[in-house]
Amino acid sequence: MAITILIADDHDDNRELMQILLSAAGYDVREARNGSECLALAREHLPDLILMDLSMPGLDGWGVFRELKADPRTLEIPCMAVTAHADLDRGEALKTGFNAYVSKPFSSEDLLETVASLLVTPSK
Repeated sequence: MAITILIADDHDDNRELMQILLSAAGYDVREARNGSECLALAREHLPDLILMDLSMPGLDGWGVFRELKADPRTLEIPCMAVTAHADLDRGEALKTGFNAYVSKPFSSEDLLETVASLLVTPSK
């Protein structure tokens, strides 16, 4: 069974780049255009990992993370922040409980290595 990764980002180009990289690495990728869609897909598909932008309109990545961690069905899904706010949000995201943090723009190698490191330990 393929490892499923859910990407949540309101920018089409960002989602497309991550989708291409992750699919080429053999992952099954699902995409959400906003926080509400991310929550719905996470609850429906229970992905092995979620990559999310912190700054999405409406329900942002911070809100999505809180909702995921409050739901027993999605509580254990590792979450990685992928955002352009660089070090400004890094400490806060990790303190809040995100499993990892990658700044945009990211290198393909950094993204794939971070994803692989999160999937080494059982998430479910």
